[in-house]
Amino acid sequence: MGVREAVNNIAARWMDGDGPEHDIVISSRIRLARNLQGMAFPNQMSHQEADSVFHAVQLALSDRHFRQQFGDMELVRLGELSPVERRILMEKHLISPDLLKDHEKKAVVLSDDEVISIMLNEEDHLRMQCLLPGLQLQKAWEIANKLDDGLEAILDYAFSEQLGYLTACPTNVGTGLRASVMVHLPGLTMLNQINQVINAVSKLGLTVRGLYGEGTEAMGNLYQISNQVTLGLTEEEIINKLTSVIKQLIDQERLARKALHRDQKYRLEDRIFRAYGTLKNARLLTSDEAMKYISDVRLGVNLNIVDSLSNKILNELVVMTRPAYLVKQARRELSSQERDIMRAEIVRNKLSKQN
Repeated sequence: MGVREAVNNIAARWMDGDGPEHDIVISSRIRLARNLQGMAFPNQMSHQEADSVFHAVQLALSDRHFRQQFGDMELVRLGELSPVERRILMEKHLISPDLLKDHEKKAVVLSDDEVISIMLNEEDHLRMQCLLPGLQLQKAWEIANKLDDGLEAILDYAFSEQLGYLTACPTNVGTGLRASVMVHLPGLTMLNQINQVINAVSKLGLTVRGLYGEGTEAMGNLYQISNQVTLGLTEEEIINKLTSVIKQLIDQERLARKALHRDQKYRLEDRIFRAYGTLKNARLLTSDEAMKYISDVRLGVNLNIVDSLSNKILNELVVMTRPAYLVKQARRELSSQERDIMRAEIVRNKLSKQN
């Protein structure tokens, strides 16, 4: 496996649908921002300086001790990938939308199991990411911290005794750590409590974003919740605080689901089975419709209303119904209607194999 295999294979470890609290928590991510000493930040750097970052990281990855710890990792410049392949990596949450901009200066490193990815020259020289299924922030942090220590033993990071790790954006100075959890919150949404919950979470110093992070929409009742503050707190404090809030959110979502199933049993089951029936039979599916129906069916799976599907299948369908994956399968650009036809066909075929 590696970067090129990742754009051809749909599966990634975070999609497995297992892990603690997997009925509500889709995935946990730890991201560390690091920069190399004495070099301009990516938004100010030349192509030559960008090359220096590539070569420094490439040397670190080929270090014997590093490879003994982490195995072989493939580094690929984004310019070597097609626009569709780059977008697939983003749709699989292995790189950020920002890495797609000005891609000639950028690159990505992936571990074989796609748990670890390193983005080069995004907002910072290195953005190290660990992505696991379910609520596993502590485990993700342990993996990311070990990776960070391995690279720091070879690379010269920009660090201040007073401020900690130096980053392009002041909000990341200090630990440089961004912990985030992707949650599925249909119950709170259906009971019209989601805005109230988002406001409460925001007041606790956390931020709520859409499916692909900053500046994106919350599709299919999927939200990313992450820390805002990186300075003045230890990594453990950041992770413990986010974990505590997420556990409260899990309790609230479970109560909402229980109330819906108790008070609106037939309405809820009708909604879920209509969604399932549409996914199994539709000839046209827009992106928004797919996300909406997958969300409803996911709720049915986790309430044991639908018993023939798994969270893994639904996680894969989220990626398989995105535009870049469709274009990759068709091997050509598609019109809007062609995408809707192909999306419906892919979903029908995937679900027919589960029966």
